[in-house]
Amino acid sequence: MSTRTHAKSVLIDLSGTLHVEDLVIPGAIEALQRLVSKGAALIAIHKGRYYRTHSGLSLGPGPFVAALEYATDVKAKVVGKPEKGFFQSVLKLLDTRPEDAVMIGDDVRDDIDGAQKVGIRGILVETGKYLAEDEHKISPKPWAVAPSFVEAVNVILGEAEQYIGRAT
Repeated sequence: MSTRTHAKSVLIDLSGTLHVEDLVIPGAIEALQRLVSKGAALIAIHKGRYYRTHSGLSLGPGPFVAALEYATDVKAKVVGKPEKGFFQSVLKLLDTRPEDAVMIGDDVRDDIDGAQKVGIRGILVETGKYLAEDEHKISPKPWAVAPSFVEAVNVILGEAEQYIGRAT
């Protein structure tokens, strides 16, 4: 009986597996290169640039995925936000038209821009990883910018129209 296993696709959790905080685990890149050289696909759930922790901003998976792409000379297939296919599959799953959907999020690129590219209205909240002036980093600008999730819900329910078009 052979102990060798063939895998066409290998799903790898980045955080804690290939890196801990901002440090790559020794040998991880080389091991990944070995997998890719045997034909394994490089799949990324998303390429977020950063996220907020209790001590400030930390690198998200995006910089690590970019480093892995560079190290392996393979372009990763991104299957989550901000890819159009992700939002389109959610709309299909929920049997919802883009104009009948709203995305609320704190990441102007991955949450809001990704959603708006398929016709979903985006409400950027000024919490989490939001940084001042984020709303000006994409075009078109977010449909609305709200101070919090609570206010974003108020926008959807028609109770806080002052936040609609605020980014313009």
